[in-house]
Amino acid sequence: MSVTTLTYHEFSDCLWIRCASRGCFVNSPALKTISEKYLESEGNCNIVIDLEVCPGVDSTFMGTLAGLARKCMGAGGTLQIASPTQRTRDAMESLGLDMLIEIDPIDAAWKEDISARREILAQDTEAAVEEEHKDMTEIDRTRHVLEAHNTLRSMSKKNDETFGYVCETLEEDLQRHIDMGDEPSAP
Repeated sequence: MSVTTLTYHEFSDCLWIRCASRGCFVNSPALKTISEKYLESEGNCNIVIDLEVCPGVDSTFMGTLAGLARKCMGAGGTLQIASPTQRTRDAMESLGLDMLIEIDPIDAAWKEDISARREILAQDTEAAVEEEHKDMTEIDRTRHVLEAHNTLRSMSKKNDETFGYVCETLEEDLQRHIDMGDEPSAP
């Protein structure tokens, strides 16, 4: 599987993250890490995820977005999506993400200079994440996917029914890895 590339830049009003290919379980751990690091600093609470060239997103990516949106809201900010495809917008809305995330808001301040922001990202090669979390263990990846799906489950009864079996399967897989001693020991 090819590795997805994310680029990001911290502007005065937000952290801007651009997803250059499919938003999926491979790059969502990096999305989470980049965003949480930004949110740790005092006053940082607004994130924009630019999906202009992202052809689609999977449920892990959407669960990660929902979790990040809750963290932004808790800090007094927002998570916004820029330029999703109609298919991506429909997928997000079908899971209720539009209740947490502002999807391509018409009145967003960044709309005025979106081209300039994208140009800055294109030139900022230091902000590229070429291989997101390539050293992540199978247990860590399973935990991340489980967390994302549990976030989706918690959003509605429909999502709970949709992702319940997925979460149960992931929990069993995680427990199996732990029982087999795959869990790395604490330093």
